[in-house]
Amino acid sequence: MKTPNWFLKKNIIALSLLPLSILYFIVSQFVFIFRYFWQKDSKIPVICVGGLLAGGVGKTPIVQEIAKKINAAIVMRGYRGGDEAKMLKRSRLSVITGSNRIQSIKKAKKSGFKLVVMDDGFQNPTIKKDVSILVFNSEIGIGNGFVLPAGPLREPLYAINRADAIIITGKNPSILKHKFEKYNKPIFFAKNKTIIPKEVRKFIAFAGIGYPQKFFNSLSISPIKTFSFPDHYNYTNNDVKKLLLLAEKNKAKLLTTEKDWVRLSSSVRKQIYFAQLETIISPEFYFWLEQKLASKK
Repeated sequence: MKTPNWFLKKNIIALSLLPLSILYFIVSQFVFIFRYFWQKDSKIPVICVGGLLAGGVGKTPIVQEIAKKINAAIVMRGYRGGDEAKMLKRSRLSVITGSNRIQSIKKAKKSGFKLVVMDDGFQNPTIKKDVSILVFNSEIGIGNGFVLPAGPLREPLYAINRADAIIITGKNPSILKHKFEKYNKPIFFAKNKTIIPKEVRKFIAFAGIGYPQKFFNSLSISPIKTFSFPDHYNYTNNDVKKLLLLAEKNKAKLLTTEKDWVRLSSSVRKQIYFAQLETIISPEFYFWLEQKLASKK
């Protein structure tokens, strides 16, 4: 689904949904407490990279960067292991997907890995995490600050107290840093650089991610047109045909995200370009992570 407009501001729709948010929060907290008693130790250090917001805040590039730096396996849920998993596997990292994260973590251990980075799962108490990291994007912030469905938050901000650290991505991370300082958690910054292929100068951009505008804003060259699709959207042949015809009419290229590109059929990928995303996490983070993992031994 597309990210609802009311997620980003407090309007009449968001306010009218607050009773449902209260109900959602009560039920989700009950489920969280109940599932906590089923928590299992995977016998291998687990680093959870999660988020409080529904939709894309940039967790997967962070997961990729951390796993690459510390030589860890990546574990993802089966239903999320579609475009994200395909994208990560293109980077030749070890990615294990499945409906049961515990079994996936055990598989990683059997394969000889000493560390696991789990993509998402902050709200899952059944898995014991050695380190929990929350990712926020400075351009999205915390949306309107409400819990689903009135806002984008999966749970209230005080859930930050369960995290060990925060990583903020985006152009102006200091804005969010001031909001989170009261939680007394280490805060690190990550820089994202969107690289447009050299042969792409005049182009139409499209994306089917949580917050497409975030992708469009990151481009160093402004596209002549942009098209937003729902998150994890499966493009039909008709969708692609329309985009290709429009690009031809405007004598332009088609550009999308790598996550979208891997969802396209192999027959059309040669006609569509994707922008590569480079993520650099501050060196202080890795020093902190090393110390944190050492303290768990």
